[in-house]
Amino acid sequence: MPKTFRRALAVAALAVLTAIPAPAEASEPKAPPEFVALAEVAPTILHEIRYRGQHNFVGRKVDGYVQPLCLLTRQAAEGLRTAQRRLLRHGYTIKVYDCYRPQRAVDHFVRWAKDLSDEKMKAEFYPNVAKNRLFDDGYIAEKSGHSRGSTVDLTIVKLPPRPQRPYRPGEALKPCFAPDRFPDNTVDMGTGYDCFDTLSHTDDPRITGEARANRQLLKVTLAAAGFRNLAEEWWHYTFNGEPFPDTYFDFPVTRHSLTCAPCPRIAIRGRNAIPAARSATCV
Repeated sequence: MPKTFRRALAVAALAVLTAIPAPAEASEPKAPPEFVALAEVAPTILHEIRYRGQHNFVGRKVDGYVQPLCLLTRQAAEGLRTAQRRLLRHGYTIKVYDCYRPQRAVDHFVRWAKDLSDEKMKAEFYPNVAKNRLFDDGYIAEKSGHSRGSTVDLTIVKLPPRPQRPYRPGEALKPCFAPDRFPDNTVDMGTGYDCFDTLSHTDDPRITGEARANRQLLKVTLAAAGFRNLAEEWWHYTFNGEPFPDTYFDFPVTRHSLTCAPCPRIAIRGRNAIPAARSATCV
């Protein structure tokens, strides 16, 4: 192939490439360098990011959840790593349902709550609450602590984890507080996750026995690692001294939102020792 033709072909190819619009993520806001992927800090923690799928009170993927990731401020992620180490010694692991939540996701919740005709997930998540009461009763709000990056929704799983069947969209729903509610692989907490009911209050006196003990195990373990519980939701914890107490972010939940920053050196002894490296989750 003549050099002049190859040069012309290369120029044409470059013109085509530069004409292709950049991915939508390239124009999205980025997370500040204090944010990390939990899987990089505490890789043994299980993930079931409910708002990335359809098994949630909205019944569809929620705006802003591009990937099923848990993004948090590094302080909160390291706090969860501390809690995880304590639970592993007792034969349990943490499972996270939601971590950083973009403001656009909160806005999605607000729009959904105002649409009183959409009640397809009512039978599971809010069977005893009229949808027009969700704002007044505090289940939906226009701002969420999750958007500050140091709040997490989580539970405990007994090791080794039992298999968990997938949610099938359109399946018959059962109340989130029923004994035969959706069978996930967690320990019994008395209700399922995101159950809009007073039974979800962490210290509700109607929750007794094993379920109450499990809630207290989670609460005591997280408190020792620097987290405080929201009394109305047994699954909801916020890291004390969060670095962004007044900032509500709106970058999407995706690896592309993370900015590159050196990871702290982690001492790993023996033949598996590795040098400190830059975060594998940033671009």
